[in-house]
Amino acid sequence: MHASLALLLFLVPHLIAAVPTGFAPGISARSSPSTAAVSQDVVSSELTRPAFHARAVYCSTASVTALSCGAPCQALQGVNVITAGGDGGETPRFYIATDPSIQAVVVAHQGTDPENLLSDANDVEIAHVTMNTTLFPGAAKGVEVHDGFQATQGRTADLVLSTVKSALSSSGFKTVLVTGHSLGAAVAVLDATMLKMQLSSDISIKSVTFGQPRVGNQAFANMVDSLLSGFVRVTNQHDIVPIVPPELLGYEQVSGEIHITTVDSTTGVATLVSCPGQENSNCADSNSILNVSIANHLGPYFNGISFGAAACPA
Repeated sequence: MHASLALLLFLVPHLIAAVPTGFAPGISARSSPSTAAVSQDVVSSELTRPAFHARAVYCSTASVTALSCGAPCQALQGVNVITAGGDGGETPRFYIATDPSIQAVVVAHQGTDPENLLSDANDVEIAHVTMNTTLFPGAAKGVEVHDGFQATQGRTADLVLSTVKSALSSSGFKTVLVTGHSLGAAVAVLDATMLKMQLSSDISIKSVTFGQPRVGNQAFANMVDSLLSGFVRVTNQHDIVPIVPPELLGYEQVSGEIHITTVDSTTGVATLVSCPGQENSNCADSNSILNVSIANHLGPYFNGISFGAAACPA
């Protein structure tokens, strides 16, 4: 199936659900529509390395483990992949690695593969459910998340948690970076929340995601905001994914948005702004469901970085 068609199939249930039905939307923790410029130094120092990991995890498990996945792996020389797995479908690909360049254990999750309907099916399980308190022992009553996203995260959660603990012990690192694009971004924010709740307080949990959909309700967004200081989610121009599932169904974005307003097609240099609040009307939240940009979801985001299997060797 053509990637664009398959991604539209992913979006259709959410777009239909966004049509007004008489339900009153929940109270949204919106900020003023102010923004602030993000420097290229921040792009280089804070965003590029997570993007490299979120890009590489789309490649085959064997090629990532051997760091032989072409340009995505060439950007990650020095990284030691400890565990990698997933089938690219019901269980999206993932890996856990140590990255000495940032002194961190890295957890990366593959996003929605538009050509894999099993992967797409994870996204269309749109109902929100209470959080699994075994994995998320600090989740209060009333915190709810997307059923499909939680089910996907749960398939690898135990392995992620045990491997991260082992990697922290063996490496001596005190930081965990969790990243992903699209569906992988949704799994990443759930993983980061789980790790924050499960690991000792001296471990720093950082998470940078790309093209992240809404993952849970207002209570979930507030919980993530309180737990994950410094959380960053990068949105790209007119990408529709960050505004689905719709707020009419009780979903809310977490804070930490950095929005790409333009990308120079010649140089690859992006113009970015930081967007205070959970749903900033000057950033991705201003996008219309009638202005779908599949290209913006896949990239490029900045410095020529795009996401999906197209960057990986055949």
